[in-house]
This record gives sequence, structure tokens and C-alpha cells, in this order.
Amino acid sequence: MAAELGADGWLLVSAALVLFMTPGLAFFYGGMDRSRNVLNMFMMSFWCLLTVPIAWVLVGFSIAAGRPGASWFGGFDAAFLGNLNLTNQAGADKLLLVAFLGMFAVITPALISGAVADRMKFSAWAVFAPLWMLVVFAPVFKWVYGGWLGQRGSLDFAGGTAIHVNAGIAALVAVLILGKRKGWPAEGHPPHSMPLVMIGTGILWFGWFGFNAGSALKADGVAVQAFMNTFLAAAAAGLAWAVVERVKDGHFTNLGAASGIVAGLVAITPACGYVSSMSSIWIGLAAGAVCYFAVHLKFKAGFDDALDVVGVHFVGGLIGSLMIGLFADPAYFGTHNLRGLFYGGGLRLLGEQAIANGVTILYSGTVTAVILLALRATIGIRVPTDVEASGLDVSEHAETAYNTGEAFMERAGF
Repeated sequence: MAAELGADGWLLVSAALVLFMTPGLAFFYGGMDRSRNVLNMFMMSFWCLLTVPIAWVLVGFSIAAGRPGASWFGGFDAAFLGNLNLTNQAGADKLLLVAFLGMFAVITPALISGAVADRMKFSAWAVFAPLWMLVVFAPVFKWVYGGWLGQRGSLDFAGGTAIHVNAGIAALVAVLILGKRKGWPAEGHPPHSMPLVMIGTGILWFGWFGFNAGSALKADGVAVQAFMNTFLAAAAAGLAWAVVERVKDGHFTNLGAASGIVAGLVAITPACGYVSSMSSIWIGLAAGAVCYFAVHLKFKAGFDDALDVVGVHFVGGLIGSLMIGLFADPAYFGTHNLRGLFYGGGLRLLGEQAIANGVTILYSGTVTAVILLALRATIGIRVPTDVEASGLDVSEHAETAYNTGEAFMERAGF
């Protein structure tokens, strides 16, 4: 009984930490955006907090986690919170599991918002976010956790494939369909508030301990290992990004350090419960260095990913997921037939990781495109040019974030 209560307590705390990440994401994205659009960025994240929990308990959880033996679709048996009289393997009440996983469902579509900043109609986002959660996130979650991809042998401890690769490829499709912002890339779009960015980074890092260590579902040794790995990978990635940036551009920047930290958090998410502490450092270093270069690819490739969602979340999630195939150590999770390449497992696990991510990319990219093209043909998805130029805060929300110095800010190009 005491062990069950301990598991419940840890999951309650972890759920609250993951919930806190969505406001943290709003700060992070809002600070990176221009001052005339900061409230729009806030509202895109908070809209997910308003709508996704309702959609999740109505039918999302049932699709994502219903019918434990099902390979493809969770069904509707648990819709409207029906049939929740079971307990999970950690002893936590099933309703608590609904709440915990619901926090992941909230933040996943919110991640996409950073890519479409400055130009997406809020009415389109209002429909897109909860719908995407139901028809993209929930099925992929089912496949990865207990469904056919998991049954094949792929690993994803806390959401590298199901969350970050899933949202990251959706972000890429979204920016391709929306098109570039007016004046991009000739006009610079620097962050309007680095203090907001750094506050958001701190909140995300703090909440991520619930994201990753909470995914152990109880406060045991696996949770401790996931906690430590989360800490180390984020530090290593932030350091790697900062050093590469100093060598390439001549400066250590706060934005670079913050981006590197988030890239490390993303990359360690799928691997945190499967690898050693030293392996987490290698994963973090790889994520920080590779994601630095990845965010610059948008200029060469010509896609306007406003706040680097593709370069950080898609690429970072892919790095972490694939590196499980190298560093997975059975000593840390007890499944002796799932060894990484460096631990005598050959290429099998790496291959399964590649298949799981490939399937996610294909499905998420295709369905995201269908949703957005349908919205474009009906209610439209992009604001008019004059609204984009004047800012979405006033036109979409009838509010301004800052009531002093607007004229100066506008002249400065923010």
C-alpha cells in the first residue's frame, strides 16, 4: 500500500510539472517572437490548455491508451472516462494516468505553434490544435506505447518519437503549406525579449524532470536515472551549442544556450530511462552540435520555421531516438534482448528505431497536410498581409502586450 501511495504521489507531482511546461513554452516562444505577436504566441499555447484536456478525456485517451492488447487503435471503450476501474502496473489509479498522459497531449500540439508564428489565423489554430491531437498524436502514441511499433521492439521512454518527432514533422509540413512570412529572410526577426526566453527555458527544464522521470510511473531507480540523464543531457547540449556558436559566429549568446538546453532535453526524452549517465552526455553533446546546424538549414532550404521547431524538436527528437540504438544498456531497464549497438546488440534496435520514426514521419506529415489543406479551403489558415504587418495581437485578440514605447518598437522592426 505504501509503495502504491508513493507511486501515486510521484505521478501527481510529475503531472503538475508537465502541466507547468506549457506556460513555460509560451514564455519561451513569446520571448523569441516579435513584441506585436507575443500575446498571440501565449494564446496558442494556452488554447491547448483549454481545449486539449476536454478532447483528451472525451475520446483522446481511449484512442491512445485504450484496449491494452490492440496494435493499431485504442477504440472507444474508455471514451468519456468509461471503464477506468483498472489500475496500471505501477499501482497508480487509472484516472491519474489519464491526467498524467493528458499533460503530454496538451504540450505536443503546442510545440507546433512556434513554427507558424506571425502568420497563422487564430481561428484556424483553434480548430487545428485539438483536432491534430485526436487524429495524429493519439494514434501515434498508441502505436509507440503498447501498439504495433512498440510490439516490434522500438523504444521511446518519454516521447521522443510520439511527441517531438511527431510534432516536429507536423511543424515542417505546416510552414510549407502556410508559406514564408512577409520579408523573410531578408528582414531579421530577432527575439523581442530574451528575459522571457530565459525564464521559459528555466521553466521547461524544471518541468522536464516530471516529463522524463515521471514517465517511470513510480519513484524508483529508473526514475532517478531518467532524472540524472535529463539534467546531464541538457547541460551538455547547451554547452555544445554555445561552443559551436562561439567558434562559428564569435559569440556566446543567451539564445544559443537556451536553444541548446531545449535541444538536449528533447534528445534525451526518448532515451532517458534506457541509457547510462555518461551516454546521456554524449547524446546531449550530439544534439547541441547537430541542432545548431539544423536550425540554419531553413535558410538554405527556404522554409520559414519561425522559432526553430523543426531544427530543435524534429531533429533533436530524431537524434535521441536513433541514439537509443547505439547506447541502450539493459542494466538500466532490465530488457536484456534490447541492446544498443555499443552494448553488443547489433543493428536490430537501431533498425526498429528508424522504422518507428519513419512511420511517424510519414503518418504525421500526411495527416497534418490533409488537415491544413482542408482548413485552407474552408476557413483559411493565413492572416491578410496588412494584419501580418501590423501584428496579430491587436487584430486577433484585441490586446497588446506592452502599452509603452510601441512606436519605438515598431520603428526598430520588432
